[in-house]
Amino acid sequence: MPNIKSAIKRVKVSQTKTLRNKMVKSELKTAVKNFENSLVDSDLEKARLQYAQVVKKIDKAASKGSIHKNAANRKKAKLALRLNATELA
Repeated sequence: MPNIKSAIKRVKVSQTKTLRNKMVKSELKTAVKNFENSLVDSDLEKARLQYAQVVKKIDKAASKGSIHKNAANRKKAKLALRLNATELA
């Protein structure tokens, strides 16, 4: 454990940020999983609604710095391709 006051604060702040990032990423993974399950079930209406929710969660995670903005855009593009491919099939 650090003895210096500023180092103690850094440890505390990093723990808080780690917990927030874990929470945000967990919510994001759950939303993506639900979206993919609706695609597997061929429920397009539900998939469209969940896609909007997933995009919102991805954008929020990127804005908070939990994931990089390029990673967020890549995830959104991949999910959009899957949705469009399912709609065309």
